[in-house]
Amino acid sequence: MPWFTYEASSIAREEIDELCQRLLDEARARLQCDFLWVLLLPPDLTRAHGGAGWITEAIYRRLPDGCDTHVIPTLGQHVPHTESESLRMFRCIPRERIHAHDWRNGVMRAGVIPASRVAENTDGRADWDIPVDLNTILLGERWDLIVNVGHVVPHEVLGFAGHNKNYFIGLGGKETICASHMAAAVFGIEKNLGRLMTPMRACYNWAEERFLGRLPDVYFLVVMGRDALGRLVHTGVYVGDDLETHLMAARASLVRNVIILGEPARKIVAVMQADEYRSTWVANKAVYRTRMALADGGELIVIAPGVERFGEQSEVDALIRKYGYCGATRALERYRTNADLRDLAHGTAHLIHGSPDERFTIRYATGKLSREDIESVHYAYADLGDALGRYDPASMREGWNTLPDGERVYFINTPAAGLWTTREKLQLAESPG
Repeated sequence: MPWFTYEASSIAREEIDELCQRLLDEARARLQCDFLWVLLLPPDLTRAHGGAGWITEAIYRRLPDGCDTHVIPTLGQHVPHTESESLRMFRCIPRERIHAHDWRNGVMRAGVIPASRVAENTDGRADWDIPVDLNTILLGERWDLIVNVGHVVPHEVLGFAGHNKNYFIGLGGKETICASHMAAAVFGIEKNLGRLMTPMRACYNWAEERFLGRLPDVYFLVVMGRDALGRLVHTGVYVGDDLETHLMAARASLVRNVIILGEPARKIVAVMQADEYRSTWVANKAVYRTRMALADGGELIVIAPGVERFGEQSEVDALIRKYGYCGATRALERYRTNADLRDLAHGTAHLIHGSPDERFTIRYATGKLSREDIESVHYAYADLGDALGRYDPASMREGWNTLPDGERVYFINTPAAGLWTTREKLQLAESPG
């Protein structure tokens, strides 16, 4: 059972600060030790809208004097924070206390999820081992307390983000990230989104129990919803060290963050904020979270003024430029015959997840990538100025909008905060097989 939970229509920042203190009080009583060596594991900048930065700060400030505290943003294979980004996200935490996760060279082997279990969980669609390689600082030190901070929202690999995603993706090594993302991709993104238990979540739960049981860890999970003015606010805090803590948060997110449209949308306009999203790798949350709501033949316009590249790393960027978002069938065919796609299998999975599969159009407006760049990866291009002029975020409201010329569009200001679908698509995702 969770240590404690708190739910309300809107939870003030001051209340969350108090809950951070309660977490430490509970941890001290349960673990019965002084906190001399503490590790904080928040998400990275691309999930800053969930408040992970200031929540991590609040926990850091409340730790006792003399406590040796370290922070590792759970980057996965994302680009490490710059000094200014770390300062913006973790204002009071000294830079030397914040460590960048190195997914290639900064990991050690904790164990292996066997192919038989992967195959069982994916209905036979994936039949390979998943090595569990995790951050060396995490596994190599003897911590008194580890606090995982997470924003629970729908997720394309795990059904819902948060919980042990911080370990197996956020602090995972290349082989772990590649093998698990590819397994999720071949199972099917639309069968993962919004499900309480996905194949990869089941695999990670199994691995956490067997390989990480000795860690003195606790999860501080938050759920957000929209208030009467359409603003994102915290609506739930879930603290504990077990699976039920995550499931309670995921059930709340299912209610708060899964929006069921009465009809498929012919056009969706999604805004990805410039200070969080600089690559299509992360900005494609706009694709993942809306694809189940788009009508066949529909169009998704992604307004992403900060996007300046495709991949987070140069080699992944080159992979996306080489093959493009070519569709699941073609990507899988090329995966079988091309060594670079197999070596960067998480990149192949990303191409599958981000492809419209000839069902709808994805049109990007970035201002930093040219028409040639955008169209070379099989997306459609929109001029940023024109897109902002027609679909001004300041004048659009969340949900359905009718423009002066009669065009009807569905507007989403922060697609990463939810999942949009039709009831039919959600039922198909939940059906067996």
